[in-house]
Amino acid sequence: MNINQLIEYAKSQSCSDIHITQEGEIALRRYGELGKMDQKFSMEELDELIFQMFDPQQTESYKKGSDLDFSYQTPAPSNIRCRVNTYHQRGSHAACLRIMGSSVPTFESLKLPPVIKTFAEKPRGLVLVTGPTGSGKSTTLASMIDYINRTRAEHILTIEDPIEYMYTPGKSTIHQREIGRDVDSFSGALRSALREDPDVILVGEMRDFETISAAITAAETGHLVMSTLHTTGAAETIDRIIDVFPPHSQNQIRTQLAAVLQGVVTQNLIPLANGNGRIAATEVLVGTDAVNNLIRSGKTFQIESSMQTGQKEGMHTLNMDLKQLISKGVITREMAIKRSNNPKELM
Repeated sequence: MNINQLIEYAKSQSCSDIHITQEGEIALRRYGELGKMDQKFSMEELDELIFQMFDPQQTESYKKGSDLDFSYQTPAPSNIRCRVNTYHQRGSHAACLRIMGSSVPTFESLKLPPVIKTFAEKPRGLVLVTGPTGSGKSTTLASMIDYINRTRAEHILTIEDPIEYMYTPGKSTIHQREIGRDVDSFSGALRSALREDPDVILVGEMRDFETISAAITAAETGHLVMSTLHTTGAAETIDRIIDVFPPHSQNQIRTQLAAVLQGVVTQNLIPLANGNGRIAATEVLVGTDAVNNLIRSGKTFQIESSMQTGQKEGMHTLNMDLKQLISKGVITREMAIKRSNNPKELM
């Protein structure tokens, strides 16, 4: 079995991730659950699987001890794209592959709330998609970018680490830049972006102070900026952004954030009750005047109440979404309680 055959097999089994380790085993994640393949492998065979994905420069860098993040695609006709991280553990080689969809899914196929489409229709501002690792943030953002591409003539600039989805040309002009290959960093790419006449900027992840600051500046200057954070709730997302800044500038960033925030979508992938897939349970915060006043005045602890009472604007908490998914029989009560950020309230 070569690496392309392994990826094609995992895809055929509806797996999302492949783990190659030096214990003679390969593990596959399917619908959130990790299981091991029956077949055993030698260390040499596992090394061969990993090194088959490298170009000569990557091989040299990896042999020197560097961890690598990159995208890999199987050859035609399968053309399966993967996001790959290769690393070292206990003196040996290991890799994790995230299998990407063959095409960008639509809002409808993802069963996302209709309000998310309205975020993609905004001419400017900041839209954030948050959640834990593996919660489908990149896929949600890709569906928003694809919707803009199909419906508007815009210049879309994406900054990714690595590039995950490839977009079919539509009404928009799209340029995709990859960290480490096309540009050194998210913050550096954002600074350059302001001179590249973009209408929409996708930032793969807001990891640090420089990137967050540059993203807010880009939103202030009339661009629609979309990005992700690893947070588990809308209020926590606001606090995380503000806490990145030094104390003396936090009042200023509250004012700036309140002026540009269009919405926050927090999501978590929940296994379906029938065991045949997963669905995104979401929490949605819309940047209404009332919400922005709470941000500006430092009252983020009241944001959850605003989401509970803001259903007319498309807002809801994670527990509200979990409750309706339980009532429809889409997910089990036990799984909802396990994934809730406030199990007592949900119960």
